[in-house]
Amino acid sequence: MKILLLEDETMLRNSIREYLESLGHEIACFSNGTEAYEVLKKERYDLLLLDINVPKLNGLELLEALNKTKHATTTIFISAMIDIEDISHAYELGAADYLKKPFHLKELAFKINQIKKEQNARELQQVVLSKRYSFSKEKQLLFYNNSAQTLTKKQLQILTLLSQNLGIVVDFEKFRSFVWKDEPVDNATIRAEISRLRKSLKEDFIVNMKGVGYKIEKYFV
Repeated sequence: MKILLLEDETMLRNSIREYLESLGHEIACFSNGTEAYEVLKKERYDLLLLDINVPKLNGLELLEALNKTKHATTTIFISAMIDIEDISHAYELGAADYLKKPFHLKELAFKINQIKKEQNARELQQVVLSKRYSFSKEKQLLFYNNSAQTLTKKQLQILTLLSQNLGIVVDFEKFRSFVWKDEPVDNATIRAEISRLRKSLKEDFIVNMKGVGYKIEKYFV
């Protein structure tokens, strides 16, 4: 997993980094919240490990700032703080777990493994469409950088049909049957709806097969 670690205690930070790297994880370390926030605005991580009491921007403030930018990344707080208000605030901000210092590194590894299993299970229901877009077949939601996008019901049905047929051209009859429930709509109406959908996207992954239909190519990470 690609993990961001925010911890200002040098010895503990190095111990966590070395241990997790020995397990095959990729770790980026930061000692203050402001530096971590600047990097998180540009890069994506699978998991955040955040201490609370760190300089400049504490862990809770960092997650709160990320939430305002709709930056959805699984987070574990690691902290010596035991105040129930701080712990409650961490979960209110969307933390997946809270690990009180001191802790055994194996305990942290167990929690990370559990999160990885949960993420893998979700990914089985989530189709990667492009570099930053994915589609949840289970929830019928389009995500951009893990942030759910607002689309019409028909546009979501179009994406459902296309994601079920990656690499295969979906013709107009299939759109008419699946999306319009065999209503007597012409091809121009279908093209217009798909055109509106494509214009709303920041990455154009829907391919127009002129005169035939549309498809989404399989995307390989």
